[in-house]
Amino acid sequence: MGTEKVKEYLANFGLADRVMEFKESSASVAEAAADLGCEPARIGKTMAFDVAGQPMLVVIAGDGKVDNAKYKAKFHCKACMIKPDELVVKVGHPMGGVCPFAVCPGVPVYLDESLRRFDIVYPAAGTAASAVRLVVPELEHAAENFSGWVDIAKGWQE
Repeated sequence: MGTEKVKEYLANFGLADRVMEFKESSASVAEAAADLGCEPARIGKTMAFDVAGQPMLVVIAGDGKVDNAKYKAKFHCKACMIKPDELVVKVGHPMGGVCPFAVCPGVPVYLDESLRRFDIVYPAAGTAASAVRLVVPELEHAAENFSGWVDIAKGWQE
């Protein structure tokens, strides 16, 4: 159901044919990179945070990690991930399939600066065995409830 919902959403942007499904899990950055034959940094991992009781998504490059000081400076609270068993209800996708497409109404989506260095990136597409191939401007355009670019990742510039 998750990938079909994402395909329907991406069809609005002419991008449904970019969704790829795999036989094996692509839930982790390493698994997704192996399935796609790309470097792990190009995997757009979508992280789900709880901000004052409300869900929020941030897509970060696969080699980036959340910098707690940067996160707190931007969002004025400590980074708190949404629990895996709450993801479907709060953001619309299960663990491993969380993506910035076809999300629950009102969930803001941010893209991290760590993605800008790439032409092509691969976020998940609603399940733990899927991905979608996009150029960064397509990702920005298609991200539901796109709320802007942020700089909250560390480790990717090293």
